[in-house]
Order: sequence, then C-alpha cells, then structure tokens
Amino acid sequence: MELTIAAGLASSALLLSNLASILLAASRLKRRHVIAPPVGAQPVSIIIPSRGVEQFTQETLQRAFSLDWPRYELIFCVAHAEDPVVRLIEAAVARHPEVSARLLIGDDRVSANPKLNNCVKGWQAARHDWVILADSNVLMPRDYVQHLMAAWRPDTGLVCSTPIGSRPDGFWAEVECAFLNTLQARWQYAGEALGLGFAQGKSMLWNKPMLDAHGGIQALAAEIAEDAAATKLVNGLGLNVNLVASPFEQPLGQRSFVEIWSRQARWARLRRVTFPLFFTPEILTGAAVPLLLALIAASSAGVSLPTTALCVLAIAYLPECLLALAKGWCLSPRSVTAMIVRDVMLPAIWARAWFGGAVEWRGNAMTIRTRELTDLEEIA
Repeated sequence: MELTIAAGLASSALLLSNLASILLAASRLKRRHVIAPPVGAQPVSIIIPSRGVEQFTQETLQRAFSLDWPRYELIFCVAHAEDPVVRLIEAAVARHPEVSARLLIGDDRVSANPKLNNCVKGWQAARHDWVILADSNVLMPRDYVQHLMAAWRPDTGLVCSTPIGSRPDGFWAEVECAFLNTLQARWQYAGEALGLGFAQGKSMLWNKPMLDAHGGIQALAAEIAEDAAATKLVNGLGLNVNLVASPFEQPLGQRSFVEIWSRQARWARLRRVTFPLFFTPEILTGAAVPLLLALIAASSAGVSLPTTALCVLAIAYLPECLLALAKGWCLSPRSVTAMIVRDVMLPAIWARAWFGGAVEWRGNAMTIRTRELTDLEEIA
C-alpha cells in the first residue's frame, strides 16, 4: 500500500510539474506578430558562421538580405575557402549590393568550439555596438532584429531565441520538432519565467562594448559550449538572459534517427558538463518516468494498466499539443506519436550523457569529458 501511494504521488507530482512548465512557457510566449523598426534605430552587425550547404541554405541566405532594419551589416564567416557554401554566399552578396555584406574566411583557434572559432574574425570586424550572432540555418523573419531588440531591458546582458522546428519532412523530422518545440523550448521559457534564463546559441544579441569590457568573444571559450559560457558570464555580471517573445524558425526538412540521436546526445553531454545540477533532473522530464510510476501504482492497486497508461499519456500530451496549436508551431496527426518516441529516447540520451566519448558537430569530432576542458579533432 505504501509503495502504491508513493508511486502514485510521485507520478502525479511529475505530471503536475509538466503541466506547470507548459503554463509558464505559454505565459512568456507570444504568437508571431510583425514589429515595425523603431524611429532612430541603431545600426546592427549580424555575424553568421557558416559551414556546408544544407537543404534550406539558399532560403536562409535570402532572408538575411531581406531584413526590415534601416541599417545593418552582414558578416559571413567560413573556416575554409574550399567550403561549398562560399560560392553561395558570394553569389548572394553580389545579388544584393544594397546591403553591406562581407565574407571572411579563416579559423581562429581560441577554443575547442569550432563555431566560436569561426565567429572570432567576424566579431573583430563588426563595426557596430549591437552584434547578433546568428546560426546559418535560422530562418530570419523580416522583423528579426526588432524581436531581438524588443527583448532588451535595462537589466539585460544577452537576448536569445530558441530554435522552433518547422517544415518537417518525414516522421523523424517530426520527432525533432517534438524535441525542439514543446520540450526544449517549453522548458527554456519556463526557466526564464522563474528567473533562470539561459542562453541559446542559435540567435544571440550582444552589446559589443559590454562584452568587450569583459574579455570579448574570447571569453565565451571558458566553456565548450558558447551559450553555457555566455549564461555564466552574464549571470556573473548580475544581468539577465532574456528570450524573444516569438522564437525564430529552423526549417528541418528530412531527418534520420541517427542524426537526431547524435544531435541530442551532443547537446545532453554539453548540458551535463556545463550545468550538471540542472541536467541531473532532466531524467524526470517527458512522460516515461511518470508513466512507469503510474503503472507501478496501478498494478499494486489492481487498476487496469491500459486505462492508466491512456490517462497518463492524455494528461502529458494534450497540453503539449494545445501549446503548439496556440503558438502556431508544427502540429500534425503524427505529433503525439513523435512525442511518445521522443520520450522513449529521453532516458537513453540522459544515460548516454554521463559517459565520455566523441560526438560530432558538423564534421568535427568533439570529445567531451567530465571536466570542462575538451579535445577537438578536425575531420578532413
């Protein structure tokens, strides 16, 4: 009887925390709306580290040249001249002489993080006090800069946006949407609502003089993940990491199980190394643990196991679907199945994060150990 009560209470508590996180996130998130550029808008430098050609590279490039901001410069950073993306960037620059844009090639080895190394030259070349570090696969809306600037407040040290997965092609891409949107973005916004905002490297708005006064972009080499280093730096200054009210899309296209596993394992390992106290309870997110506890309680009490499972899954996934529907995120007849598969994968990903070994980031093998120092070996 005691086991039944304990398991039932634990399952209920986890399901309630899941619901609370959705409500907190919903209170912070706004459905996308267009923001006009303010009068007297300050110029902005946008640094875009690029590597390789992906399915949506042409479109994301075009979006970068079509922003509704009075004055901005684009600084594309590529580590190697032979990278096939160089040709596409050069062609885009030539098509848009009205936009100040440059392509910088070279690799500054300031850290074990290849993305950060690629950004250093862009940071040094940026002409303006406001600098955005933007991943090349972010699908920037025309009011991209406005949304970032609108989230900056007097106590802000950094503004970020989580990636919202869109345009999935196939079931595994929908599983990635389930990871990115109603799980990871949801918990990040819930954390911000509780005063625990942390950075996300997809889109980062910096005040350049502020960061330069505290070590510049090289200060982000303090951690293997630049967003973890950014979070610790900003919090150390007594400032906050704020999130945009309407996060930006990342079009996915096709995805495979192997790609999702590799990406999620890498991110989990990075979180475990940089924020171990916050990473440890991640095993309790998703529906797997509360479902297991509910089934234990139901078995001990003689309650129907299929009925119990259906009730738990409905309580877990219906609010997620409503959140996606309310915010205009990807939602399809396969979404619940994708969420279930995601939650089956979560415990295995969590366990994998506690072991060393290599993970891959865009052709770079990164050996992430229990210490924050890492080795990186470039794959030819």
